[in-house]
Amino acid sequence: MKKSTRTVGPKGQVVIPKEIRNQTGLVEGSEVSVEARNGDVVIRRVSPPIGSYVDYFIKTQAHKVGGLLDLKRLMQDEDDGRINIR
Repeated sequence: MKKSTRTVGPKGQVVIPKEIRNQTGLVEGSEVSVEARNGDVVIRRVSPPIGSYVDYFIKTQAHKVGGLLDLKRLMQDEDDGRINIR
């Protein structure tokens, strides 16, 4: 993603571009931390993205592997195989 410039609003608010929110799994209600570091402002996500990392992967990366995946099913199948529950 190319860099973009944002303006700080009267209440100190800055809008995070939609492309960045989508890439990082930030949704309304996501918790972030804000800190000053060497003259820069650093924003980091505090809470896990979109409820779980599996959901985050599906939302942000599944399109790279050709569409929708039943990732939860794949993970369950893998777990079942490890503990021989078939």
